Amino acid sequence: MTEPVVDMRGISVEFPGVKALQEVDFRLFPGEVHALMGENGAGKSTLIKALTGVHPLAAGEVRYAGGSVSFGGPAEAQAAGISTVYQEVNLCSNLTVAENILLGREPRKFGRIDGKTMRARAAEMLARIGLHIDPGSVLESHPIAVQQLVAIARAVAVDARVLVLDEPTSSLDVDEVAELFRIIRVLRDEGVAVLFVTHFLEQVYEISDRITVLRNGRLVGEHATATFSRIDLVSAMLGREMGVLEEIERRTGTPGDPLLVAEGLGRKGSVAPFDLEIRSGEVVGLAGLLGSGRTEVARLLFGADKADSGRVLVDGKPVHLRGPRSAIEVGIAFSSEDRKAEGVVADLSVRDNLILAMQAARGWLRPVPRKLADELVAKYMEMLDIRPANPDAVVGTLSGGNQQKVLLARWLVTEPRLLILDEPTRGIDVGAKAQIQKLVADLAAEGMAVVFISAELEEVVRIADRVVVMRDRQKVAELDGGAVGVDDVMALIAGGGGVEKAVAS
Repeated sequence: MTEPVVDMRGISVEFPGVKALQEVDFRLFPGEVHALMGENGAGKSTLIKALTGVHPLAAGEVRYAGGSVSFGGPAEAQAAGISTVYQEVNLCSNLTVAENILLGREPRKFGRIDGKTMRARAAEMLARIGLHIDPGSVLESHPIAVQQLVAIARAVAVDARVLVLDEPTSSLDVDEVAELFRIIRVLRDEGVAVLFVTHFLEQVYEISDRITVLRNGRLVGEHATATFSRIDLVSAMLGREMGVLEEIERRTGTPGDPLLVAEGLGRKGSVAPFDLEIRSGEVVGLAGLLGSGRTEVARLLFGADKADSGRVLVDGKPVHLRGPRSAIEVGIAFSSEDRKAEGVVADLSVRDNLILAMQAARGWLRPVPRKLADELVAKYMEMLDIRPANPDAVVGTLSGGNQQKVLLARWLVTEPRLLILDEPTRGIDVGAKAQIQKLVADLAAEGMAVVFISAELEEVVRIADRVVVMRDRQKVAELDGGAVGVDDVMALIAGGGGVEKAVAS
């Protein structure tokens, strides 16, 4: 039998007051794709960082290529043949694509960096993963999805025996995921061991050979993907039945009066003029591929981008959205898809992040009283089950799911009438995803209007009263969420016909 290239035995990792991993075993074999699964906070990233030397071990042993190892950090691990791409794009956005791919390995000529050779090598590496962009272009000029692929190009450029992919598909559309999976299969067939972390269950069953499940820092089990059902996987991750999901299987209720109406709203080069009506107490889903115009619609409705055509009415009266502050003043809140750049402030506490939007609405000359802040923070931390339940915890130390809950709580504190959520469940675990979906349903039941954007069509169809379909930066259809299925939405996204409208009467 083939020996594992990575064999982690009895791994324990501790932080002050926290046992992040407790006696976890993990094996990774050459020529396999191994999915590491678990809720946010289960220990997945900690295990990866224990392997690559970011976190010291409290107990246990890491064996690599048949010998015991203790890496001093990711650079040592990479030099040994273990290359990692993390969920957040950790590249230098101000440098060129080529400089990012070959950073630290730049070709030199006469003692100086050879830019021409570097760009040529980078072009070869980009071509290997099917990404055709100018290697001399600045990285920040490209969207997040392309930056993610550049990070992967950098990782596979190294002669790696182990490739660790931590949520590599969170910013990719369907075609880009298919291309990435093609690359993964090529590497697997060449004998590379691929450790794959994702929250997309369909992707796990499409690409992985084996699955290891962690929960609360402990090993739950290791299984062959072909014999481990989706229901068993989710139950293993949650440690409980999925009743919370069943509670929002079917939404009922009649939406109220129109709250916001967009008439011919658009922005050149961003999204074509569109009409949209959002009623109190309803969830309007926006579906479409990456780059279809979903986020552009959200930003126009919030005033983050300025429309150059059309108008917005709130309660039947025209409003001029000069910017986010004017949107907040009329009761509109917007949670961005980019948690890192436009969402939480990682260096601030949970308390400070929670009251940030309220403080901005009040103005900096009228600070939120500490007693009121403490009451609101306690209320929303309990409502959203934010963990750890410590308002002084630095947000950057929380799991992705809990950071997303903090971001949602920040806007709920302002008591908005319309809540726009752009990818609120991207990159978070199944349990946190179910909690957020149920929260959206509960908010709508209480009369709040919600615009819900997600790349997961099943999620949009499940939770929305109406589904607006975007394609090529224009609205192409509007469907009754109670009658529409995923296949209907996919057919409209794929195109082939004209603009359609099928609104429930």
